[in-house]
Amino acid sequence: MLAAVHHVQLAAPPGSEDLLRAYYVDVLGMTEIPKPPVLAARGGCWFRAGAVELHLGIENDFRPARKAHPGLEVTDIPAYAARLDERGATVAWDSGLPGRRRFYSRDPVGNRLEFLV
Repeated sequence: MLAAVHHVQLAAPPGSEDLLRAYYVDVLGMTEIPKPPVLAARGGCWFRAGAVELHLGIENDFRPARKAHPGLEVTDIPAYAARLDERGATVAWDSGLPGRRRFYSRDPVGNRLEFLV
């Protein structure tokens, strides 16, 4: 029986780890967590904030998904949107989900992320 989502993996192009760290740590406020050595040899990086884990894996023929995305719940969504905006990340508000406030942003390699409350 399923109990929870352990992590979400997104893809990234080779050599993008420093861009990813700057976005996921400095912009989103996540913490980088160490990958097991056998997996670290493949490149990429993992991040955590509370119970949320995002794994960024290297894909040689990388193309960001145009529609697929993780949906990440946040507290104080106006303040979080302002945080992203102040750090240069695009914030695109969307009113298409009744009863929820949400916006989309893209990481520096083009992965789509949804933030909602």
